[in-house]
Amino acid sequence: MQRPQKITFGEMRAAGIHGILVYCADYHCSHHIAINGDEWPDDVHLSDIENSFVCSVCGNRGAEVRPDFDWHLSPNL
Repeated sequence: MQRPQKITFGEMRAAGIHGILVYCADYHCSHHIAINGDEWPDDVHLSDIENSFVCSVCGNRGAEVRPDFDWHLSPNL
């Protein structure tokens, strides 16, 4: 089963959002981090980068990537 395609970074930035939340794909782990999404080009979909992440806690490959609507409040950005 293939996941639906998510919005692009360009669409996200057009809405004023610059941060992303990256959640480990293993629901038992649930490690997550808030990072700046400005390094990705406008035409890349959030779903395009999900398989490139490796969890720093459990080592699982794959992630759930979502816009961080509170990106401006995050100390990591």
